[in-house]
Amino acid sequence: MIRPPLPRREFDAIYAKVPRLTVELILAGPSGVWLTQRTEGPCGGLWHLPGGTVRFGEPFVEAVGRVGADELGVEVVAETLLGVIEYPSHLAAGIDWPVGLAVSCRLGGPEPVTTPHSQRFGLLPLELHDEQRAFLLDHHLAR
Repeated sequence: MIRPPLPRREFDAIYAKVPRLTVELILAGPSGVWLTQRTEGPCGGLWHLPGGTVRFGEPFVEAVGRVGADELGVEVVAETLLGVIEYPSHLAAGIDWPVGLAVSCRLGGPEPVTTPHSQRFGLLPLELHDEQRAFLLDHHLAR
């Protein structure tokens, strides 16, 4: 059974003690990589790979599809697990300890719509998670 998202207080209490498994969607090609921008919370204003917490009981591929719909408004299909992204910056800031499964995805339909908080970048923006920037550059997925 897949559980719905946790209430914020419970989420914070749990993930202050244990790692948080996330999926990080990579939609990259010759014209760039899709990123979304957080509008609130401790990472408000930062651009990031579309991603989110895997819910209890949620299969990995379903989490990828849900995050694609939630963050980009499109259907995405998981293709290849590229690696893991850890976030020491979160730990140092006392936020939490996400462990992201970075997955290369393809679109299952039309392109995402460009908005002020969802864009494709040919060059990575300065306001990007350092850990995600390093991962994208190390894997030659962005410049």
